[in-house]
Amino acid sequence: MRQYWLVVGTEKNWKVAFETNNIWGLKDFRELSALWNMLREGDGLLFYVSKPVHGIIGFGSVETKFKQSKPLWPEELKRNEVIWPLRFEFDIEYCLPPDLWEMKKYTTHDLQLITRMVFQCYPIEEVNASRTALGLMPFKEPLPSRIDLPSSPETIQISHNNVMADLSEIGQIQGFITDKEYPIDSTRLDVVWRRVERSVPTYVFEVQVEGDIYHAMSKLKHAFDYWNSHIFLVASNKERGKYQELLSGTFHEVSDKMQFIEIGLVKELLGKKRDYKNMEKALGILRR
Repeated sequence: MRQYWLVVGTEKNWKVAFETNNIWGLKDFRELSALWNMLREGDGLLFYVSKPVHGIIGFGSVETKFKQSKPLWPEELKRNEVIWPLRFEFDIEYCLPPDLWEMKKYTTHDLQLITRMVFQCYPIEEVNASRTALGLMPFKEPLPSRIDLPSSPETIQISHNNVMADLSEIGQIQGFITDKEYPIDSTRLDVVWRRVERSVPTYVFEVQVEGDIYHAMSKLKHAFDYWNSHIFLVASNKERGKYQELLSGTFHEVSDKMQFIEIGLVKELLGKKRDYKNMEKALGILRR
């Protein structure tokens, strides 16, 4: 079931968040950590600006969440330490322009009383009251769940390096910073996608053309444990049985986190991404 979260921050921090690829962070306190663990992709967000605005100024949804191990925010960079390690990236559905925050924000006396808690689950009735006040339709239906990609026919003589290059290009088309052979402790990850230069990997891919997939899955699990990354094993369909066996045994702790991508789909996806990019470029709506 979709949840809704009231996110409370200062005027300065919200402006920084909107200017930094829509990223928010929480301190690693026990209570906040427990709430962050409950946060799910697709959950709704209400942007609340504290003093001097004291009101809700917009709405969004959780795109992804991750643990940050590198300073990102101005105060973190100044102190050279991570203050808000429990991060999540969000999409913006609607947000008032900053010069209208004080004039047009939604607030009530009860709402102001509860905002001492900087991050909390918010009841749907109150969510819809705030949406209506800001001119948006109330929620009725939950977001559709993600569906699995279909399998494609095997591609003969696939190169490990070519698949890595294709994954990197797909990430770049989607607006990520991509890296190949990204270091993690004493090993390296095949391909990672990061949101901004100082962020940790949001998506991690291990490409397995031949050999034992155990090592690849071990590295993916480590990336999830370390950064809470989205983790993907890219391999041929003949490896799917072994993958499922390991996922139900040794790697059962990430059985609902790790995903399998049939290796032939990577080239197919890249072709479609290129086609869409060229179409958007021709129409003049390509995001830069």
